[in-house]
Order: sequence, then C-alpha cells, then structure tokens
Amino acid sequence: MSEPVPVDLNALADEHSAKAAASAHGRSAHLLVHDGVLRQTVIALRSGAALDEHNAPVAASLLVLRGRVSLTVAGRRYEVAAGQLRPIPQERHGLLAHLDSVVLLTAVTN
Repeated sequence: MSEPVPVDLNALADEHSAKAAASAHGRSAHLLVHDGVLRQTVIALRSGAALDEHNAPVAASLLVLRGRVSLTVAGRRYEVAAGQLRPIPQERHGLLAHLDSVVLLTAVTN
C-alpha cells in the first residue's frame, strides 16, 4: 500500500480560482478526499457567485481559505472570512461569495 500524497491547498486554490473565473457559473470544485463517509472538497467561487440552498449532510464544516463568504441557514446569514472555520448546521443552507473565494468543505455522509 502506497503512502498518501500530501495536497498543496494553495496550488489547488490557485487552479480552481482560475477555473471559477473562466466559468459561466463562476465556480469550480474538486473532491480531494472520498474515504468512506468522509468527503473533503475545495470549492472556488467568483465574487457574487453562489451555491443555491441545498440539504445538509450528517455533519459538515466550512473552512475559508481565501476571500469572504456568507453561509445562509434558515434565513440567517453568517459571514465567514479567510482563516475562519464554521460548523454547518444540519439544515438547508446556501453559500454566497462576497469576494473571489476558496473554501474547504468537509462533510460526513451516511
């Protein structure tokens, strides 16, 4: 069994920021970890781009690597800036980028 290769999050953020900038939808995503119930995804969003409201996984957190986003949950808005980690409640939620942003979404599915 081979050793897992470390991931350069800065390089991945650069790559997906460029892809989001070129995308008509203003976003790009890459699934980094898919291990049993654990998922980790890098998501890049251009300023003003959003992920529409969707159902929450069993457990999740959002780490903002670059920029500033709002996590919307049940009509409430939580601003999260670069370097901040926010648990995601088990409710329908959405995400809006106020600046060009890159986030790391960690989710546990069932």
